[in-house]
Amino acid sequence: MRKLHWYIIKSFLGPFFMTFFIVVFVLLMQFLWKYVDDLVGKGLDIKVLGEMLFYASFGLLPYAFPLAMLLASIMTFGSFGENYELVAMKSSGISLYRIMKPLMFIAILVTFTAFYFANYILPHTNLRFTTLLWSVKQQRPELVLQEGVFTNEIDGYSIRIGRKNKKTNVLYDLLIYDHTRNKTNEIVTVADSGLLRITEDKKYMVLNLYNGVNYSEGTEQSRRSKDQTYPFQRDNFDEQVIRAKVRGFDFNRRDENIFRNTYRMLNTEQLRFMEDSLGADYHIRLRDFMVQIKLNYPITRRIHNLTAPHDSLKREVDIQPDSLFSFDQYFDVQDKWVKAEITQAALEDARNNVQTLNMYDDELYNRKKHLNKYTMERHRKYTLSLAVLIFFFIGAPLGAIIRKGGLGMPVVVSILLFIAYYIVSMTGEKSAREDVWDMFAGMWFSSFIFLPVGIWLSYKAATDAALMSAETYSKLLEKLGIEKLNNKLKKRK
Repeated sequence: MRKLHWYIIKSFLGPFFMTFFIVVFVLLMQFLWKYVDDLVGKGLDIKVLGEMLFYASFGLLPYAFPLAMLLASIMTFGSFGENYELVAMKSSGISLYRIMKPLMFIAILVTFTAFYFANYILPHTNLRFTTLLWSVKQQRPELVLQEGVFTNEIDGYSIRIGRKNKKTNVLYDLLIYDHTRNKTNEIVTVADSGLLRITEDKKYMVLNLYNGVNYSEGTEQSRRSKDQTYPFQRDNFDEQVIRAKVRGFDFNRRDENIFRNTYRMLNTEQLRFMEDSLGADYHIRLRDFMVQIKLNYPITRRIHNLTAPHDSLKREVDIQPDSLFSFDQYFDVQDKWVKAEITQAALEDARNNVQTLNMYDDELYNRKKHLNKYTMERHRKYTLSLAVLIFFFIGAPLGAIIRKGGLGMPVVVSILLFIAYYIVSMTGEKSAREDVWDMFAGMWFSSFIFLPVGIWLSYKAATDAALMSAETYSKLLEKLGIEKLNNKLKKRK
């Protein structure tokens, strides 16, 4: 039996590692398409790009573990069924549960590994990746001069070119406005051609101009009369060199402490601490908001008690009316001026309450949504880890049922199942984030749906149910058709 277990484990580990790296590669390509606009044209070093891809691949592993487990289990048991190895094992008196037993321990081990990785390693890699990505986004792009468009990437200069020779990089028909003195267009340079280059340290720009003219207009700080004239200077040159210091073209890493308290950079203990801190601040602001609404005394007192969770002095307000008062009868017998005053006071209170609601609505909504992100991240560390085990109990019996190995049918089935899981998961997460559902119910909604599916498939595979047989469904349709026909005959009688 031990040899059989080792054979099953060896048959599983090969497809698991292969599909794991394939899934990581595919998800990494999706990452490149998402951030290609932030990476292209900034002259980044290969080392920086490699470091970014390395950290990004770590962020994709929580999704790679479940998908690789699903695909590998379907491929392994599908190959067993296709080669009649599963039939031979069952004919020897070995049940499907005993065949799955060694892989169950591997699935449990991968589940705990995924949780350890998501809780202790992933926060550090997310911190470094976010800091690096922010640094890349803040870096200015390489200086690219477009034909017929003014470029202000060089500090103090505005440059327009007529055309550019892509082979020799020679610029033609240049127009340059000099703003280095923080003044208007008082110094203008027109040149027939030129060459532009940035030094290797990306700190200085060197622009060689040929066959041009400098135009400059002199000014004075104080003007004594409207008819006063100012000097105008025009200089022709055969060659001129403009050197300017540029900033922002070199790559500078930002400080990691800026993003250290973000929800994706914390483990479960830190997330709980942040939830308590943000939750206390949210309830304080909610209490201030509720107290500012003008209501009668009993309701205001009860709201105060409900929004003060730890107050030893608060008392439950149970005010019993000593008499009943009919507002309609009192209002009808009043003079029209008294009615106007009462109506005006009520309108002012209502308008003040509406203004208070509008003022606090967006703030409280954003703070609650920000708080929910920390709670969702804490639940997500558990749900994505448990998804590894759930997908094993879905993939192993499903592979035994479809009896197809390789990368054909298993890949199609795995992708469809993972897409369905992702849609259900996103539905629950969105409902939890918007407080439509309870946080626990929303984050664990996908697990509640797919865990019974895995148990049902395991039962059907153990009992050799012909789920993939066309005869089963044709007989079911025939039975349904006969039952409907009998029901129609009974109704006519």
